[in-house]
Amino acid sequence: MNIPPDCCLVHVVDDDAGLRRSLRFLLQSVGWKVQLHASAEEFLQTVTEPTQPCCVLLDIRMPAMSGLELQQVLLERGIRLPILFMTGHADVSMAVQAMKSGAADFIEKPFKDQAVLDAVASAIRCSAEALQCAQKRAEAQALLASLSPREKDVARLVALGQPNKLIADALGISEKTVHIHRKHVMEKAGLSSAAELARLMLRADPSALD
Repeated sequence: MNIPPDCCLVHVVDDDAGLRRSLRFLLQSVGWKVQLHASAEEFLQTVTEPTQPCCVLLDIRMPAMSGLELQQVLLERGIRLPILFMTGHADVSMAVQAMKSGAADFIEKPFKDQAVLDAVASAIRCSAEALQCAQKRAEAQALLASLSPREKDVARLVALGQPNKLIADALGISEKTVHIHRKHVMEKAGLSSAAELARLMLRADPSALD
């Protein structure tokens, strides 16, 4: 996936002003946009669900609200951002725990510039892939939302591989009616096979065919 650097945003959350400036210089040197935040509280005042590839470079230890506490707040708000924790040697066990809660990675201080760039690039790729999946899911949901209730019933059984006769029996309608609904479903969704329909439904809702 080719991601233009100027379409990517890196948030740096650290109470050390010198480190924030140093990281901004490093990250901007490869073309990424950077936003600096002096505290977790400051970051929370502006953060929203991402609309562009992004990640957060987050100090694990900060006054007032720690990086770990910020991670939990983001999870509670349903804001999914790849988080890269910046840790001291004594904080490695905390960073491992953070990764169990969904952090993308951690970088141990003092870190090398290339280690930061590599970790951020990886997190940006993950973010871009997540955004792409979310867009495809929204498109699939919109297509399925255009179906009538009966068309949705037929679509689910078609996606499960059932023939028209069994669908007709299950729904208490004629095979001819099933055929008509099936045709409308495929036309509305722009599909040509039951397998494609199954993929569309699973993209919209992974539990749709349970």
